[in-house]
Amino acid sequence: MAGTNLLTLLDDITTLLDDIATMSKVATKKTAGVLGDDLALNAQQVTGVSAERELPVVWAVAKGSFLNKAILVPAALLISVWLPWLITPLLMMGGLFLCFEGAEKLVEKFIPHSSNDDVSDSENVDLVEYEKQKIKGAIRTDFILSAEIIVITLGTVAGASLLNQALVLSVIAVIMTIGVYGLVAGIVKLDDAGLYLLTQAQQTGNRFKELLGKGLLAAAPRLMAFLAFAGTVAMFLVGGGILVHGISVLHHWQITVAEFGANYLGATGGVIAPLLFDGLLGVLAGAVVVLIHHAVVSMKTKKPAK
Repeated sequence: MAGTNLLTLLDDITTLLDDIATMSKVATKKTAGVLGDDLALNAQQVTGVSAERELPVVWAVAKGSFLNKAILVPAALLISVWLPWLITPLLMMGGLFLCFEGAEKLVEKFIPHSSNDDVSDSENVDLVEYEKQKIKGAIRTDFILSAEIIVITLGTVAGASLLNQALVLSVIAVIMTIGVYGLVAGIVKLDDAGLYLLTQAQQTGNRFKELLGKGLLAAAPRLMAFLAFAGTVAMFLVGGGILVHGISVLHHWQITVAEFGANYLGATGGVIAPLLFDGLLGVLAGAVVVLIHHAVVSMKTKKPAK
């Protein structure tokens, strides 16, 4: 009798694990796009840090990401049970924040202005404080993207039991965090890998190592520049996409734009057109929020002291 109960228990565990694996695969496919955005944004966020501090900064952000997900997973489960209507408004706020961040970067790039916050331009800069601000910014951005990943995953397992939902969310949270920050760590150390290969080539005379090392050194700054650009674009695409899917009118417009693109440009147009719609909406929303933010800050600054 005990043997039968044990076999039944093992069978139940196997079935549960199989269900978790299947749902995790589905959730991973649906969140793959956000994963790419997360990678681009976080690799871009750690640029500007000294070479010897790159990995410690990545590790600090990764720990913050784990903490984000430790908060988001139980919060998502509680909201899905008690306040399911709150998920969309929270995502909308996150989307607007991403658009705002992207617009702020464009303003800083194309409209240079003196700022006391630009610590990298001062010889008397507090590098520790600069690094802390970088980490805080990266963790803040990670929180929004993590929230989207968690909500998308929750939608794929909405019909499952609460236990299965919790397990799938936990699996996705761990896999996504390790995957993203493992890749970010590899990307930011490409130049060090190139230098190592060049040193080895000089000692051994290995022509292949020399060429590979030079290639990595040449590719590293270009890759980081591309990721900085892709990270800003991702802010508008992700933020705009959140707004589109949260507002039914915008979602209908997006469908119309996608159909227009498919009719005139074929399958490629059907894919690109809605992305352009999301991106342009993200830029517009970000610009509006930036204007409001700067207007409020200006009013507070000019407010006469009593």
